[in-house]
Amino acid sequence: MDLISAATSTDEASRAARVAVLPVGSFEQHGSHLPLATDTIVAGAIAQSVAAAYDLLLLPPVTIGCSHEHAGWAGTVSIRSSTLAAIVTDVAESLRRSGVDQLVVVNGHGGNYVLSNTVQEANSESRRMALYPGREDWETARQQAGLVSSGHDDMHAGEIETSLLLHLCPDLVRDGFQDADHVAERPDLLVLGMRGYTSTGVIGSPSQATAAKGKAVLESLTDSFAGTLAVLRNGRRS
Repeated sequence: MDLISAATSTDEASRAARVAVLPVGSFEQHGSHLPLATDTIVAGAIAQSVAAAYDLLLLPPVTIGCSHEHAGWAGTVSIRSSTLAAIVTDVAESLRRSGVDQLVVVNGHGGNYVLSNTVQEANSESRRMALYPGREDWETARQQAGLVSSGHDDMHAGEIETSLLLHLCPDLVRDGFQDADHVAERPDLLVLGMRGYTSTGVIGSPSQATAAKGKAVLESLTDSFAGTLAVLRNGRRS
């Protein structure tokens, strides 16, 4: 799928959007069946969908995030949390100078914890930034799509991520996900990383994934975005 907007400056001048959407992903292991760019693909797809549905300015994705819990797996690359925070803050400031006062950060990687603090700080004086999707948005999408697994158990390269990629870019999903299920509690993830709880890189149930579920998840997240946008624009959900 194409993660980069083809809009021209003339197109955006005509749109005159006051809200921009910035997808933030990662470049990290997702087992043997999903690509390193999975989180960026997911964030980009959500951002594309909501930007089109609500006529917003779509920005190109930040493709490398904070994936330190995946250190040691081939291909995984991380940046510091301070670097990610600085990138998002700089983007927001550049947008403000161009007359786009508000930014929604669409996060595709749970390990990008620093984005929550970045958004909170940005809103200390006025509503400037939102982070999407939230936990409730993901849970609603799971329920509406009929996913079998829970958000807690299906942490990484599992049912929801595999379903989304089966819908968005099935040619990138490799065979073997049907037998890759692995569920594990991970109370010390920040200390031990993913290697403390999985030898394959998977924590979840990819065998339950279908393209239909992925389509339903994306549709649910697009619908739920209306609430986040209303809060950013008006200070309350409509």
